[in-house]
Amino acid sequence: MVQFSLWDIFTFLLGALRWTVALSLIAFVGGGLVGMGLLLLRFARVRGAATAVAWYVQIFQGTPLLMQLFLVYFGLALLGMDTSPLVSAAICLTLYASAYLTEIWRGCVNAIPKGQWEASTTLALSFTQQMRHVILPQALRVAIAPTVGFLVQIIKGTALASVIGFVELTKAGQMISNATYQPFLAYTFVGLLYFALCYPLSWWSQRLENRRLA
Repeated sequence: MVQFSLWDIFTFLLGALRWTVALSLIAFVGGGLVGMGLLLLRFARVRGAATAVAWYVQIFQGTPLLMQLFLVYFGLALLGMDTSPLVSAAICLTLYASAYLTEIWRGCVNAIPKGQWEASTTLALSFTQQMRHVILPQALRVAIAPTVGFLVQIIKGTALASVIGFVELTKAGQMISNATYQPFLAYTFVGLLYFALCYPLSWWSQRLENRRLA
């Protein structure tokens, strides 16, 4: 059994935490960009677009994230693509986040009174102009709180990337546990670091929601 001091364990996990944060940001930003494109496509007057986006959302919401990670990781390998666990996890979490963010933002857009659509239509605004100048600015205020709240789910979802060999916080905790035979200590540190990362976001999301309802 290898002996590590508490400081050694903590610093090793802090190093892995950086990769958890990096993967979360990649998934959130990438998912946001893809999700916004899907949102616009869903409300665009294009035949079949809304149905296609709805099926996309249902597929990612209706299947476990763990299975999605396996399919992306091994599927890319079957296609002859030599990808790293980081790339596979980033692609999968980006698609996963885009599906949920699209649905969150769709609800926020639907929360805008129908009269706003009708008023902008009477002004002869195009669909793009309606979304840009009338609908999205109002929907943004409604969307901030749930979007920040979903970021917490993305952070916790990165833990599953450990199953494909990506060394983030959970994988680092497993490595420490295997080396020291002290799983309780290792995973206590892991849990505390996740809490330190997620709690401020959860608190901020709740405060934003309360401010919006006030």
